[in-house]
Amino acid sequence: MTLLKVAGLDKVFGQHYALTDVGFEIEAGEVHALVGENGAGKSTFIKIMTGVYGLDAGTIEWKGRRVDIPDPGASRKIGINVVHQDRHLVPSFTGYENLFVGLEYPTNKSCIGVSWKQMKRRAEQLRSDFGVEIDLNKTADRMSPPEKTMLEILRAMMLECQLLILDEPTASLTDQEAEKLFALIGRLTAQGTAILYVSHRMDEIFRLSDRITVFRNGRRVDTVLTAETGKDQLIRLMSNAEVKKGHKRSRNRSSGEKVLELSGLSTKDGKVKGTSLNVRKGEIVGIFGLAGAGRTELLETIYGLREPAGGSISVAGKTISSPSPRNSLDNGVVLIPEERKRDALVLGMSIRENMTLPVLKRFSGWLKLRSRKERATVGSWMQEMNVKAAGSEQAVGQLSGGNQQKVVFAKALLSDPVLFLCDEPTQAVDVMTREEIHRLLKAQADKGCGVLFVSSDLQEVLDIADRLYVLHDSRIVAELDNDGVTSEQVLGYCYSHGKGSEHHG
Repeated sequence: MTLLKVAGLDKVFGQHYALTDVGFEIEAGEVHALVGENGAGKSTFIKIMTGVYGLDAGTIEWKGRRVDIPDPGASRKIGINVVHQDRHLVPSFTGYENLFVGLEYPTNKSCIGVSWKQMKRRAEQLRSDFGVEIDLNKTADRMSPPEKTMLEILRAMMLECQLLILDEPTASLTDQEAEKLFALIGRLTAQGTAILYVSHRMDEIFRLSDRITVFRNGRRVDTVLTAETGKDQLIRLMSNAEVKKGHKRSRNRSSGEKVLELSGLSTKDGKVKGTSLNVRKGEIVGIFGLAGAGRTELLETIYGLREPAGGSISVAGKTISSPSPRNSLDNGVVLIPEERKRDALVLGMSIRENMTLPVLKRFSGWLKLRSRKERATVGSWMQEMNVKAAGSEQAVGQLSGGNQQKVVFAKALLSDPVLFLCDEPTQAVDVMTREEIHRLLKAQADKGCGVLFVSSDLQEVLDIADRLYVLHDSRIVAELDNDGVTSEQVLGYCYSHGKGSEHHG
């Protein structure tokens, strides 16, 4: 049965067509993947289907009947729900309370006060029906990323959801956590729920979906059967170009000179425990561990966002006695944070202002800004990084995720770094931007910089790293030369409970 049918859909912002003449169909019980480069129109389409944006032309049919979706409430009422990449939970509410946000709470027989007993009974029945194992007594701020994802999906199913839109659902999940999500998707589709799956991770697209629709420059290019399509063909449809292969880099081409050395580093909050590692010039070093292993916390400590309790940090032979972001920048250390919107960009400021913010002194003289030089520099970097925007004065918050990430990297490169600390740098960017970021990091290593690279995607770490360290419970449990290392080996160390480090190679 055709659940959703869209025809002739247009969406215009000023002079710009975000969507043009889009046609789209989703069948009940199918997993339908939606792919395209950042800026292709996927997010705009989702916002129209969920009532955030109105359409400027076209029609929407739901189960054969034409409908209007003027607001999010109307979308939920007919059975369309979305789980966003940025979780929409109330941090201080329990799982039970979050499930009922926006719904009518069941009341006691006297109709005075909330019936917590009924609430919990209904929630537990739902949790049991879909085989979701999470503690609903926990508050959302104490839940792990996969628990939050499962909670949002359960909340959608409370509303008798018939079309569930999942927007980059595995962006912050490890492979093992993603498996639980995939199992839940299987249970949902078996019961007739349709899934619109939006992701840049090709392996997931080909594993989960029945059909794939490709958007490019605001248009639907094609809809293909997954079983009859290959990765290269899909990328060609997305980019209208031949697949560019990343250039191969010889392993371990470093000079041996250490650009970063940690010795017994620990933090006062216990998130980093006795960590010793090094990164040499010309080397990409990967960090991998399961959620909660301390990957982000380690990078934050090196950069100066967490207070160390012991051990030492040395950058290019110089001991950093008082780590801070300012000291890090002054010593050539830049951080590409996991949460770019929160930690790397000022969304209301322009591309130009964001790029030059850490290095404004370079463009200052005699109490005024040398704006011509600043604009020329920013324009050059926008061209170098292939940032798709109306111009350098466009607000960075208006850009797609991939173009925002390019601005983050351009800002980092303007600081002339010797060491990159990269925390999930390709999270929620399209496959072409992901390759561009990989090429950029490899090129910086070839120039003699060091790169410390964190990713939840183990295959990505194995693809890009010269060496890798494995974290377990905030400690390094293995150091591996990336020469024939398998994902099974790495995961074996992740689940190891031994406290001693192992070094190979």
